[in-house]
Parts: sequence; C-alpha cells; structure tokens
Amino acid sequence: MVEAVSGLHQHVSISLGQLLQNGEIVAIVDDDAAIREPLRVYFEEHGLAVAECASATELMQVLASRNVALVLLDIGLPDTDGLSLLPQIVGQYPDAAVVMLTGVSELRVVLDCMRKGATDYLSKPVQFEEIFHVARKALEKRRLVFENRKYQEELEEAHFRIQLLHQLSVKMNSVYLSTVELDQILRAVLVGITSREGLGFNRAFLAMFDGDGRFLRGKMAIGPGSREEAGRVWEEIEERDLNFLEIVDNLKETTTSHDAAVNAIVKNLVISVEETGNILINSVLSRRSFRVSPENGWVPNPIERRIGNGNRRYNGAALHERRENAEVGALAVLGVPRDLINILDEDSFVVVPLYSPGRAFGVIIADNYVTRRFIEDGHVGALELFASQASLAIEQSHLYNEMQQKVAELEAVNQELDRNKDLLVEAERYSALGHMAAQLVHIVRNPITSIGGVSRILKKKNVDAEWEKYLNVIIHETERVESTLEDLFDFVGQGEIHQEELPLCALIRKTALLLQSSMAKHGVTWEMECPSPEPVVQGDLHQIRLVFLHLFKNAVEAMGDGGRLTIVVATQEGQVIVSVIDTGPGIPESYLDKAKDPFFTTKTYGTGMGLTLVERIVRAHGGSFSLKPHLGGGLEVRVVLPLP
Repeated sequence: MVEAVSGLHQHVSISLGQLLQNGEIVAIVDDDAAIREPLRVYFEEHGLAVAECASATELMQVLASRNVALVLLDIGLPDTDGLSLLPQIVGQYPDAAVVMLTGVSELRVVLDCMRKGATDYLSKPVQFEEIFHVARKALEKRRLVFENRKYQEELEEAHFRIQLLHQLSVKMNSVYLSTVELDQILRAVLVGITSREGLGFNRAFLAMFDGDGRFLRGKMAIGPGSREEAGRVWEEIEERDLNFLEIVDNLKETTTSHDAAVNAIVKNLVISVEETGNILINSVLSRRSFRVSPENGWVPNPIERRIGNGNRRYNGAALHERRENAEVGALAVLGVPRDLINILDEDSFVVVPLYSPGRAFGVIIADNYVTRRFIEDGHVGALELFASQASLAIEQSHLYNEMQQKVAELEAVNQELDRNKDLLVEAERYSALGHMAAQLVHIVRNPITSIGGVSRILKKKNVDAEWEKYLNVIIHETERVESTLEDLFDFVGQGEIHQEELPLCALIRKTALLLQSSMAKHGVTWEMECPSPEPVVQGDLHQIRLVFLHLFKNAVEAMGDGGRLTIVVATQEGQVIVSVIDTGPGIPESYLDKAKDPFFTTKTYGTGMGLTLVERIVRAHGGSFSLKPHLGGGLEVRVVLPLP
C-alpha cells in the first residue's frame, strides 16, 4: 500500500485567547472608513478586539492610552506618510507588531518597510480573510518572541541561582566558618532569595534558635521597610552594575539605612520552643515547609484587618503545608497565629526550616509584601534549595566553634598542667613524707622516748662524773632526734594561711583539669554544677587546692574500672557546700570514723595522710569535712566553708 505523505509540516496555530492578553487590542489605521469599519467587524467576529484610527495622530493617541499588540497601518494617511511613521512606532512601542497596507506593490517599498521594522506587508486590494491570516501570523510571531524572552529570563535566573549556590559551596569548602563568615553567607542567601536575578521574593527574614535552644529569635532580614520604598535598593544595585559578592558587601554596608525597618521587624520575632502550635516552631521541629495565604481558609479566632494598600479585608490566613510525595495543591488548612501576621504586616508568606540531621537551627520566612505576587510551588522548592545551603553553612559553623572550644579546653589543660606541675609533685611529696613520718613515728619515736627517759633517770641516780658525761650525750642526742621527728611531722601539716578572695568554682575546675590525663587513663568522666553567681571564699589558694586535689585523686583511684566524678557546689545560710561524689565501691560504714585518722588507709599502697591533711586544712579555714555513702553508690565527700 502506498500512502501519501505531505512534504510540509502542518502549522500549529496559537489560540486567539493566547494571542491577545491583558486587554491588548489591534489598531486598524486607514483614512477610508469603508475599509476600516467592515475590517473591524470582521476581526471582532473572529474574537479580536479592535480600535479604529483615521490618521497618524489618532493612532499615537491610541498607542499612548491602550495596550496595542498589532497595528494594521496604511501607508497613505492624511496627516503623514505611513512609511515615515513606521520608525516612530517601532522605536516607541517595540512590543507592537506592524503590518503595512498599501496600494503600491513596488519591491523597493516592500523592502523599505521591512527594513524599518514592519512585521509583514500587504498590497491592496486584498481579501479580509488574507488580512486576518497575516494579522494572526504576526500576533503568533509576537507571542513567540515574548515566550522566548520569558524562557531566556528564566534561564538567566536559573544560571544566577546555580552560580550563587556554587559560590556559596566554594566559600563553605574553602575555610571553616567563623561567626563573621557565617553571617556573610547567611546574608548572601537572603540576597539570593530577594534579588531579581534570584528567587525574586520581596522580603526575606531569618530566625534562629539561641544558644540554649529555648527561644527562636529573629536574626537578620533583607527587603524594603515599606511599599513606597520598594525597588529603590535594587535599582541602585542595577545602576552600579554590581556582581553577586559586591551585592553582598554593598548590602552589608547599607543594612542600617536600607534594611533598618525589616531588621526591626525581625527583632520582634521571639518565640518559645514550647509553643509547638506556632507555625515557625512547628516547621523547624517537623522539618516541613509551609505556605500561608488568605484565600482558602481562616484561623480559629477570626481576625478582621485591612491588608496594606489593597483595601482587602480578611478573616485570617490559611496555612498550606507542602507535603512530600503529595500532589501539587494537596494542601492542609491549618491555623496561623495572629501575632505573627501582625508582626510581618503580611498574610501571604512561606516558612522553610533550617536543620541538619542532628539538630534544628531555625527558619527562613519569605514573602511578596510589595508586588503581592502569588507564591508558586516552584518558588517554594527553590527557596528550600537556598535553605539547605544556609543549613549546611550553619552546621559547618557549629562544628568549627565546637572544634575551637575543644582546642581551647585542651590548651587550658596544658597551660594549667604547666603552671601547676609543681603542685602535683608537692602532693606526691606529701604522700611520701606522710609514709616516712608514719614509719618514724611508730618505729623510732617510742624507742627514742624510752632511751631519753631512762637516760635522765640514770643521770639522777649516778654520782660518777665520767658516766654523767656519757649520759648527757645520750640525752642531748635523743632530744635532737625527737626534735627532728617533731619538725618532720609539722612539715606534713599545714603551714601559715595566706588569706585572699578565691572564686571557688574556677579554682575547683582548674584543679580537676590537673587530673584530666589520670581520669582518661582510668576511664573516669567528670561534671560540675556551680550556682550563679559563683561563690567566693576567703582562704589560702595553695592549701584549698591541696584539699580538692587529694579528694579528686582519692575518687579517681577508687574508680579503677571507670566511673563518673560529680562535683556539686551550692550555697546555704552563709556557707558554701562542695560535694565530691564518685561511683566507686565506697568505704564500709564501720571504717568511716577511722578514715580521717592519721595513717589509716584501706589501700594496698598508701599512707593514710591525705584525708587527715584535708580535715586539718578545712578546719583551719573555719569549715567542716565529712564522709558518707552516696545513695546511688560510691562515696560522697562534703566540704563546708564559710562565705565572707
């Protein structure tokens, strides 16, 4: 079977409803009413709006007052030559198509018309059908030019967004983000959201959780403070022909003058995290985006208010939730707090969350406060892309700050160890001297005392001068040994107290840092609770640090298989109470009374002088010292010192 095939592609025409939009018309310009009127009727019967013009003057008036899409222009006009008028029309109204009508069919005239900007050319006489066909093709061509221009603008906007996101990625990958650099990137994101080349929103607000995560607070904003101010900032930027980074720097410099109003608005956003019914908290906790508009619903408690300059009255706002795996337009209607609408002075906006897999950061709010343009799903999706970049920047900044904090802690530990290594050595010396003192006291002191006493008795009974001389030597040397033992025992006791004001929590924290490596070796972690303001005591810095050093060492040694050391500082009735709690095996209650005695110890190796020394120093400072089993297991040591 042989099938005929057309050698030409069938032309696909644009519908008449798409050819003329937004009140556009066709202008028929001819000095002959017999041609204008029937042609107007024919066009109107085919669905095209028409305006008649008998002269060039009337045409210029119509062009100035109406939205003219197509001009059917006769060359011969009573007040001017249509060929001379053509450049003026093309120059002043470049979006209007022009089809020339004339009784002259010379090729030179045709070419001259086309060179001067005419879309097409018809020679009279001509049928209305042919005129309508040419007019339609001219309108179709014009519409295709508009569509091409629109697609070109969208491509440029997409390119700008890709370039912006690329620059943000490069910025985040090149360095760690300090607070200053993070603010620069967040401002850049808001610029991309509000710039005409970017997403084109009128305003963008950023709100973030504070340090303890209890409140969501407004941080920064970009956009006009009033509808009268709209466009001024971006016109200035366009006139200066700034690139993206220059735009960011420019806005950073002019934030005070240009964005003062919107930044005042964003500072009013302070919302407790416990208000889970609030759209902003709900968005960041549920990690979903919301679109708010007044058309399809109302808040539970009706609000009657006037919106901007549009003189439209609403009973509230409807919340449209963008759901994943849901059809476009499948939106749930929920309530929106009245306070939020009043703060923004706008009832149509988008809320997009900022978060990482491990934590929530805040939200971005964007609206079209000035243009009142409807926020489409595509704009929300693009906004989510910018929000993801902002979230990455915030997460990287958090990681950087945490790393800096860890580095600072390690440096503090090293510095404290360097400054106080002598204190550790001295503590060990106390331990060694205590052991030696115990041996001397128990082994040497009693026999020496006996020798000295017997020698004195013999001296009294002896009458021989030579024997008395030898007894005097024994008595004298015995007294020297006793004096040496007494001095040694006094050495391991506390010395003179040098009073000064001591911030107790800082002192305890620094002392604990000295044992950081020992804790890590034994698998011991520690935490500290301190009231605010920090208590200050009067005492000797050296001796008070020795107290807590011995207590912490005992606790760490008691937790040989790992555990937790808890230090609790509290004030009560003019006293400060420090509780040192470990999770070790503790001390049997039968031994608690003996634990503070000199030379008593339950350790395989030890002198038993540590707790004795602690008690003597605490008592010398007017305080008290006690031991008791902890309810959760382990031992609780309590030191009570008077406040000034």
